[in-house]
Amino acid sequence: MNTPLPTTRRNPWPYAIIAWFIIFGGAMAAWVVVAVRQDPDLVRSDYYEQEITYQQQIDRLNRTSALRGELSLAYNAARHQVSFQLPAAHRLELVKGTIHFYRPSDAKLDFDVPLSVDANGNQRVNTEKLRDGLWKVRVQWSAGEDEYFFDQSVVLAGS
Repeated sequence: MNTPLPTTRRNPWPYAIIAWFIIFGGAMAAWVVVAVRQDPDLVRSDYYEQEITYQQQIDRLNRTSALRGELSLAYNAARHQVSFQLPAAHRLELVKGTIHFYRPSDAKLDFDVPLSVDANGNQRVNTEKLRDGLWKVRVQWSAGEDEYFFDQSVVLAGS
């Protein structure tokens, strides 16, 4: 009699384990390739110059924070003017600086105005030709040997 040979069923577990190691090894190799190709330089080439500039800005802000109550920047829509007033202590000193009008939505509209205050420490800038919307007014000035920085947002609206 001819008896059929029993069919042996293959166990899938050895193949699954081998496939898992191949997939894991391939993923690790891909991760290593990606990691090696990354630029590890997180610091700029001019790191020290940038750090000094940043520290100078921090110093300006710290000096200005002591005068915060004496500074004012206001927009008068009826007169189309932005008025800036220096602290009383700086009115008698020789003050040099700039007023920078920054338009976040359109950099082409940005412009600077030299700081030229009157005897009361006030300066007015005509805004009649400026577009309505958000403007950031940044004032940087020096009084004596110290530098100061003031920043305030202003929304210009047509009347």
